[in-house]
Amino acid sequence: MELVNTLGRRKTAVARIYLSEGKGNITVNKREFKEYFPSLTLQYIVLQPLNLIGVAENYDIKVNLDGGGPKGQAEALRLAISRALVEIDIESRKELKAAGFLTRDPREVERKKPGQPKARKRFQFSKR
Repeated sequence: MELVNTLGRRKTAVARIYLSEGKGNITVNKREFKEYFPSLTLQYIVLQPLNLIGVAENYDIKVNLDGGGPKGQAEALRLAISRALVEIDIESRKELKAAGFLTRDPREVERKKPGQPKARKRFQFSKR
């Protein structure tokens, strides 16, 4: 019984996963993953690395998700699953890397600046 735990991040979402050999069950925050991500698009994003390598039915995944919105959480989970699969089988790295699943998207929200309404927006300029 092989247990791998890894971390995936996207925006403010953090996914901690525990991947073990099993029947393909994915549990997110103690709920079924299809219940947690009702959108088929988000389900597809989460399953992408497993389907690419063809091991969707071989592992059970327990996930703790925190922060962010549904899309950020799904992408953080995709990164965590990809990293765990590489830890198990280094040969799968090439495929996952080519598909872009091992790259952490570094974009974060820019902070609001003082004296402005938002990060880049300015109050209307008045000459007089």
